[in-house]
Amino acid sequence: MPSRPAFLPHARTAAAVRRSLPGAVAAAGLCLAVAGCSPSNPVENADVSAWRATAMPSSPAGVVLQDSGKILNRDRIVQEAARVPAGSYTLTAVCDGTGKAFFAVSLDGKALTEAGAACNGRQETTRISLPAAGRVEISSSSVDAPLLYAYQLAPAQ
Repeated sequence: MPSRPAFLPHARTAAAVRRSLPGAVAAAGLCLAVAGCSPSNPVENADVSAWRATAMPSSPAGVVLQDSGKILNRDRIVQEAARVPAGSYTLTAVCDGTGKAFFAVSLDGKALTEAGAACNGRQETTRISLPAAGRVEISSSSVDAPLLYAYQLAPAQ
């Protein structure tokens, strides 16, 4: 025959949960309040010009295409330069945030190469050969948005 003491552990556990519930709710509320008062994403509030000045401080002679900004979503940001002479070029790219930024390079609408930069604030370079003169297009994108990016395409030295 079952005895009443078998129900006591359950009763004590339920009572303990009822006593600790207000404390847990208060702790969760405090966490939400702190999160709600924290500043919004640092990338969205970043000064791109100031960041670029430290991330990519020099511009080599003859830069044919450059850009910097914020990638806030997965949309591509496209810049182009007309009448770029054939030859060897260096694409220097840098990004800051999380993940990686990608830079797709095309000549007259035909894909040439894609370069990437890890978003750790370090410059990465890629050699690019333009087989003919034409319109160069560089599109910047990332699946790890938001992040800051900068690049420049200059003749190889």
